Amino acid sequence: MLKLALADCQTRVDAVLAAHIDALPQTAPALKAAMRHGALIGGKRIRPFLVYAVGELLGVDKAKLDRLAAAVECVHAYSLIHDDLPAMDDDNLRRGKPTVHIAFDEATAILAGDALQTLAFEIISEADAGLAPKAQVAMIAALAKASGYLGMCGGQALDLAGEGKSISLDELTRLHNLKTGALIRAAVELALIAADASDTDTAALRAYADAIGLAFQVQDDILDITATTEEIGKPQGSDLDANKSTYPKLLGLDGARQTADALVADALSALAKMPYNSQLLADFARYIVARRV
Repeated sequence: MLKLALADCQTRVDAVLAAHIDALPQTAPALKAAMRHGALIGGKRIRPFLVYAVGELLGVDKAKLDRLAAAVECVHAYSLIHDDLPAMDDDNLRRGKPTVHIAFDEATAILAGDALQTLAFEIISEADAGLAPKAQVAMIAALAKASGYLGMCGGQALDLAGEGKSISLDELTRLHNLKTGALIRAAVELALIAADASDTDTAALRAYADAIGLAFQVQDDILDITATTEEIGKPQGSDLDANKSTYPKLLGLDGARQTADALVADALSALAKMPYNSQLLADFARYIVARRV
C-alpha cells in the first residue's frame, strides 16, 4: 500500500510541478530549464506525500492538496539547489544526476532556487486554488516560517557554522529540527490548515511530524556511512569529508540506529491518539528508517 501511495504521489506532484513551470513564459529559457531540472530531478517526494497522506486522512479532497504538495516541493527543490552550490555543500551529484550549477552555471542555479521559492507562494495564493483566503494566508505564513530564519535557512546556517567543529547532541538535534524537520512539519501543517483540523488532531500530527523529521535526518546520517554513492545519488561519505557532526559520529552507528527507532516509536505513539485508520502514516514512519536512499 505504501509503495503504491508513494509512486502515485511522485507521479501526481511531478505533473503539477511540470504544469506550473511549463506554463511560465519563455522570457528566460535557461532559467526556466534550470528550474525544471532542479524541481523534476526525481526523489522520494516525502514532503508532498505527507501533504496528501495527512490531508486525505482528515477528509480533504486530493485535488485541493495538489497545489500544496507542489508548493512545499518547490521550496524543498530550491533548498537543494542552493545546498549543492560550491559556497555551501559543494556537491556535483544530486540523485545520480548533475546538480543545477553543474548542468548550467552557478548564477543560473542561484536564480533557479530563488524562482522556485517564490513560485511556491504563487502556487498557494492563486485565486483558483480552491482554498479560502484565510487558509491561504495561514499556509503562506507556515511555509515562510519553516523556510526562513526560524526554520530551514537558520538550520543550514548552524550546519555551516558547525563544520570542522564538535557540537553537542542537543545542538545537533536543534540544527536538524530546523534544517530538515521544519519543512517536513510544514508539509503536515499545510494539510492541517486545509482540513481545518481540531486541536487534538493538530497536536498529534505535529508530534508525528517532529518525530519523523528528526528520524529522517538520523537515517540520512547513517546512510552517509553505510550506503553507496549509487544508492544515495550523491557522494558517499560527504558529511565525513566535510568534518560535520552527525548522529553516528556522536552516538556510534548502533546508537544512531537506536535513536531512529525510538523516534519512529514516538511517531507511532502520536498516531495512536487519533480515531482514524492511520496505517499509511505508520508504515511511512517505519519506511523512513528502513530506506536505503
